[in-house]
Amino acid sequence: MRPNKQVGAIALSTTLALDARAKELIAQGRDVVNMSVGEPDFDAPATVQEAAVKSVQGGKVRYTPAEGTPALRQAIAKHLLATRGVEYLPSEITVCHSAKHALSGTLLSLIEPGDEVLMLLPAWVSYVEIVRYAGGVPVLVKPRADLGPDLAAIERATSARTRGILLNSPCNPTGYTMTHAEVRAIAALAESRDLWIVSDEIYRRLVHEGEENLSPASLSPALRARTAIIDGASKAFAMTGYRIGFVAAPAPLAAAVGRLHSQLTGCPNAVSQAAYLAALAAEPPEVARMCAEFRRRRDHLVAGLAGMGLPTPVPRGAFYTYSDISSLCDERGSKGFCEDLLEQENLAVVPGSAFELDGWIRLSYATSLREIDRALERLGRFVARRGVK
Repeated sequence: MRPNKQVGAIALSTTLALDARAKELIAQGRDVVNMSVGEPDFDAPATVQEAAVKSVQGGKVRYTPAEGTPALRQAIAKHLLATRGVEYLPSEITVCHSAKHALSGTLLSLIEPGDEVLMLLPAWVSYVEIVRYAGGVPVLVKPRADLGPDLAAIERATSARTRGILLNSPCNPTGYTMTHAEVRAIAALAESRDLWIVSDEIYRRLVHEGEENLSPASLSPALRARTAIIDGASKAFAMTGYRIGFVAAPAPLAAAVGRLHSQLTGCPNAVSQAAYLAALAAEPPEVARMCAEFRRRRDHLVAGLAGMGLPTPVPRGAFYTYSDISSLCDERGSKGFCEDLLEQENLAVVPGSAFELDGWIRLSYATSLREIDRALERLGRFVARRGVK
C-alpha cells in the first residue's frame, strides 16, 4: 500500500524529528541537552489538573458536540472579550484538538486551489505544509534585519492571486512581537486588498515587556469580519499534552471548521475541554509566575549568546531566541550546523532552514536555567572550535 502523492509530499516536522533524535541519543546513554522543543517545562496549573481528574471520576466522559461543549465555547467568548476586547458569540467559536488542529481546519476551510497565502519569514514549520496540502501557494516574505515584518516587502509580494495572510505574534521561531503600528499597517493592507487574516495567537499571553499583543480582530468590525483567531491551552497554561485549542471567526467559517472536523476527527477530547474550562474561569496564579521565569531565562540566554558573538535580536515574547550563525555554516547550512552540534556536543537546537530562513538557529528557553547554562557551555565550545567560515 502506498500513500497518495499529496500526503507523500508532506515534509516531516524538523522540530519533532530533532526531538526524536535527541531522545534516541538519551536512550543510548548520551547526556543530551535538548533545546529543540517548544514545550513549557512547568506542570499545568493545579485547578486544571483537578478539573481533569474530576471529569474522569465523574463517570460521564462522553462525546461532545463536534464544535465543543456549549460551556467551553461560552467561556472562550468571555475570554476573548476580556483579552482582545472583541465580542464573539459561541456560534463563532469552534473548539479543536489543539491550536494546530484549529489552524489546519481553518486553512482547509478557507483555501481554494491556487490561492496565494502570504507567509512572513521565518515561519513555524507547519505553516508551509498545511497551506500546500490545502491546495494553496505559500508566498514567503523575508523579514527586516531585526526579524520584524518588512511592510514594503509584504506589499510587493501581494498579487491578484493573493487571498490571505498568516500572522504569528509573538512569533515562533523568533519571539518577535509585532508593535501595534505594525499590526495596524498589515491589517490595513489586508483590508485594502480584500485578504483574509489567520492570526495565530497561541503565544499571546507570553509577552515579556512593552506593548501587549494586539489582535487584528480587535481593530474594527470590518477587520474582525475578515480575521480568524487561532489560540489554545498549550503554551500559556502549560497544557501541551491536553491537546485543546480553538478558532474564533465569523460564524460561516467557524461552522465550516466544525463540519470538517465532525467527519475527519469527531469531537474534541471531553476531559481536556473540562480542564481548559477551569483554566479560563480565572487565570491561575501559576501563569504569571511561569511568565516571569521565562523572562528571567530569556535575559540569561540572550546575554550568553551575545557573549559568544552570536547576533541575537532580543525576543519580546514566546520562549525562543533566534541567532545568526551564517558565518559559521558550511555548504550544508544551518541543518549541517545543528547535526554537527548534536553529534559533537550533545546539544539539540533547530536549524533556521526548518523555518524557511537558513543561516540561523532557534533555541527554546522553555527549560531550566541549569540546562540553559549547560547549553551555552556546549554551544560556546562548538562555536570556538568551528570558527568563521
